Amino acid sequence: MVMSTCDVIIPCRDEAAALPIVLAHVPAGWAAIVVDNGSTDGTADVARALGATVVDEPLPGYGAAVHAGVLASEAEFVAVIDGDASMLVAELEPMLDAVRSGDVTMAVGRRRPVVRGVWPWHARIGTYLLATWIRRRSAFPIHDLAPMRVCRRDDLLALDVQDRRFGYPLELMLRAARAGWTVQEVDVSYAARAAGTRSKVSGSVKGTARVVQDFAKVLR
Repeated sequence: MVMSTCDVIIPCRDEAAALPIVLAHVPAGWAAIVVDNGSTDGTADVARALGATVVDEPLPGYGAAVHAGVLASEAEFVAVIDGDASMLVAELEPMLDAVRSGDVTMAVGRRRPVVRGVWPWHARIGTYLLATWIRRRSAFPIHDLAPMRVCRRDDLLALDVQDRRFGYPLELMLRAARAGWTVQEVDVSYAARAAGTRSKVSGSVKGTARVVQDFAKVLR
């Protein structure tokens, strides 16, 4: 059995319409791990049909899904990307290169919209506030919430991130800072989600507020 160069973890809930786009661009030599977090639209079936490994995580929450994917991974490096097709899996490759070179412990994405209207005002404001919190608490030079990221699997597990909801990225950054990690932010393309899908976060003011609330709990 040939070991994957990097396992890309794709937390999903009702992303059946987007997965064919996402999985079509997984780099050669990489393996995709789709974590089904309570989907009702056949997400798991679509993922399996397209060759991805599927992990079922019944505990709802972004952090729960990501953690389940990390535990299922066997590669030295792990990447994380949303399953809505708004970002390109292929753009994880230079991020992996930065980590493999030893220059940084983790590479994270900074979304750059490629079309108008893909980033609602409430989501932009929420991202600005939360990224500011991360910079102040961790001193990492980041301006986004690490929607895409790459690091070594063993390093990530050693951090022992506990949050299982939307506070996961913030806790990850705070623990990484305390562990002496170095982080590089890389611009990534940000486009519209696949037709028929809706963001659980930026798709509504309520969703964005929920994320801010989860981050606030981590900061207490």
